[in-house]
Amino acid sequence: MPNRKKIGLIGAGNIGGELARLCANEELGDVFLFDIAPKENFAKGKALDLEQNGAVLGYDSHIRGTSSWADLEGADVLIVTAGIPRKPGQSRDDLVATNLPIIRNVAENAKKSCPNAFVIVISNPLDAMVYEYKRVVGAPKSHVVGMAGVLDSSRFQLFLAREANVSVKDVRSMVLGGHGDDMVPVLSMTTINGVPVSAIIPKDKLEKIVERTRKGGGEIVNLMGTSAYYAPASSAVTMAKAYLRDEKRLLACAVYLEGEYGYKDLFMGVPCILGGKGVEKVIEIPLTEEEKGMLAKSAKSVQAVVDICKKG
Repeated sequence: MPNRKKIGLIGAGNIGGELARLCANEELGDVFLFDIAPKENFAKGKALDLEQNGAVLGYDSHIRGTSSWADLEGADVLIVTAGIPRKPGQSRDDLVATNLPIIRNVAENAKKSCPNAFVIVISNPLDAMVYEYKRVVGAPKSHVVGMAGVLDSSRFQLFLAREANVSVKDVRSMVLGGHGDDMVPVLSMTTINGVPVSAIIPKDKLEKIVERTRKGGGEIVNLMGTSAYYAPASSAVTMAKAYLRDEKRLLACAVYLEGEYGYKDLFMGVPCILGGKGVEKVIEIPLTEEEKGMLAKSAKSVQAVVDICKKG
């Protein structure tokens, strides 16, 4: 009988707890909720609460809280949320000095305990943190991705659906580029059940929706005083499921580029196929000249933060 899959969640905060709940509820495998030693009891308490929740809802996944990397040995999937979340007035890039040593520590330990895991990085600034993780671990590009495009595309999808007064199920949208204020909502590829969105929503309103999407994370930070966690967790679990169940999902993810879209040695959000082999293919879609210009601007912003990491 096959063994259960093993899922390591690095960081037992708001996103970590929601990740654990979703992974258990989907019965993706046994979950290890990891945090630093001073927070080990917190992680254990949250894990115990979630396991008891399984008795109510009927899921059998085992959930354990830990501060020992030995417990993560051989993990199939690692989802990294470790780091300091944004506060009002901060950009994602403001977190680089604080979160860079944290991601390096995570990567160094993961290299020893679970070097073959499929890794999804959520920590901000996302594109730089996932770059640094891959650099330290030396993992193949197929097995290290950043969670950004799924979340940003879902925000875009929601805002479009509400404006058009249609179901979110019928909106097909994609947001590319870095996970920041220069992200690129691709209007030329956005449809509502096959109908170009520009045929339904006026240009001036589309422009406002694009701008709201770019500031979508900041809008929540300003309202709650901390980063979002429900939608980010669901986005990461969507990616984990695609890998664990070999679903061949076409999703926007921050992947390592080696010439695609004209960029090299950079993690940036692009469409890709996620399946049992990890990132199985990067899809290059035609962009308008305006979208190419926006993607170039976004890549420049990502590169600037990566350059800070390289010097740090």
